[in-house]
Amino acid sequence: MKIVLAQQNYHIGNFEQNTKKIIEAIQEAKAQQADLIVFSELSVCGYPPRDFLEFNDFIQRCLAAVDEIKMHADTIGVLIGCPSYNKVPEGKDLFNSAYLLYQQKVQDIVHKTLLPTYDVFDENRYFEPCYEWHVMEFKGKKLAVTVCEDIWNLGNNPLYRICPMDKLMEFNPDVMINLSASPFDYTHVEDRKAIIKANVSKYKIPLLYCNAVGSQTEIVFDGGSLVFDKDCHLIHEGKYFAEDLITVNLLDNGTFQETILTEAQHIPNEELNPITYHDNLHTDRIHDAIVMGIKDYFAKMGFKKAILGSSGGIDSAVTLALACEALGAENVTAVLMPSQYSTSHSVDDAVKLSETLKNPYHIIEIKPIFDVFMTQLKPLYQDLPFNVAEENIQARSRGNLLMSIANKFGQILLNTTNKSECATGYGTLYGDMAGGIAVLGDVYKMQVYALANYINRNREIIPQNIIDKAPSAELRPNQKDSDSLPDYRILDAVLYQYIERRQGPNEIITQGFDKAIVDRTLKLVNTNEYKRNQFCPIIRVSPKAFGVGRRVPIVAKYLS
Repeated sequence: MKIVLAQQNYHIGNFEQNTKKIIEAIQEAKAQQADLIVFSELSVCGYPPRDFLEFNDFIQRCLAAVDEIKMHADTIGVLIGCPSYNKVPEGKDLFNSAYLLYQQKVQDIVHKTLLPTYDVFDENRYFEPCYEWHVMEFKGKKLAVTVCEDIWNLGNNPLYRICPMDKLMEFNPDVMINLSASPFDYTHVEDRKAIIKANVSKYKIPLLYCNAVGSQTEIVFDGGSLVFDKDCHLIHEGKYFAEDLITVNLLDNGTFQETILTEAQHIPNEELNPITYHDNLHTDRIHDAIVMGIKDYFAKMGFKKAILGSSGGIDSAVTLALACEALGAENVTAVLMPSQYSTSHSVDDAVKLSETLKNPYHIIEIKPIFDVFMTQLKPLYQDLPFNVAEENIQARSRGNLLMSIANKFGQILLNTTNKSECATGYGTLYGDMAGGIAVLGDVYKMQVYALANYINRNREIIPQNIIDKAPSAELRPNQKDSDSLPDYRILDAVLYQYIERRQGPNEIITQGFDKAIVDRTLKLVNTNEYKRNQFCPIIRVSPKAFGVGRRVPIVAKYLS
């Protein structure tokens, strides 16, 4: 049986575009004389549709798209992801389903059993889980079709304790096919491969895994669809961060006609500490994920032009370089806004960067704006000493300038805040925390340096002086980040243990970290949740990003 996996980038709710893309892939598979083509989870509408699923019109348009697609499923079988109605009065109104289309009909439908509710997922809010299981019979083969299911966690669902593959094995299937939408994070690629391989080892039948690709606001899907034969050999690995059509020939003995691939060594999840693990394999994935995140955010929102504040610091430099790669340098405007506290080399470095990238840039001094604020506030401030209030006036002046230019010229403001700053509240609301999308909000400071070096891997794009100099907000004389925060190497390591690994203060201290630094860092994280709650969407690259995947109360005493 010749099977094609269609790894595609969908646009949530764009039924015309999604349907067109699906039909084009079907036509290509027909040209290859394939028997079956497989698409990813909820491919008809895009994943995750979230509360769009509560609109009856949205579901009707999903089903109308299936009706259109099935007319092209004449000589070829098509496995497509789409919601379906639950016809039983009890439970939720919808299932998350896989449809088998063939001979211009819906031949069969199976539903997702295990509905994830962790991190960025909340499928139990919308869907009823499956309670009845069967294989799909197609051209003499029994297909064990599952829908994402987090197949590496089967049987661990605390609500149902049901393993759908265990149920499906009762029907003696010939092959496992998984329609997936598995988000990217830097730990996931090797783990995904190892766990899928473990399932093949358990059930001893081949597995075809079709993943989604593309960015949906903050969530990035990396692709990397997989094919394993019954003997756990990797037969095909799809492209990462790109669409792909994968064609394989499944033989009757559970192997494939194609050549067996050599697999990379699996690095355990706990060893992928981003503070100490910076080889090319790690950083290039984060780079590619962010570039895709920027590109898809703009394309799917209908915007082409970006703007950002360029300070001559490492964060804005990396953001600018990534944005130019994603959108084209001509579409990214940098605005340099020096204050009386900015050093001349910061301005020179920012100018040099834009001249290297060939993106448009402007220089707007903010001292005249700051002076007007201080004149107007003089009756109230009187002779009180300079403090964070004056610093924030500068940051908010810059934010206002950037937003005004963005509004005037139809641009989206890119936020340059990194995860270390976002975690500790080292930023000004409505100032440097303004923006439409946060490019580095899930990237710790030390990872930003790794990205800068990766960007410079072939030639110097980011001036070396930007990488080498001590980071500073330059909002008061001789200011350094180290005046307000622990050394970034230590800070990032503590933050990683607390945020990604969910270790409490005592657990972190027992690892050898200084108690005063741990207590201070965790207090900064918890007392600044109100800032993050007002922050823009963050492109997710880690196992635990701020935003939809991390839900903690704003007003709380825990560890405060």
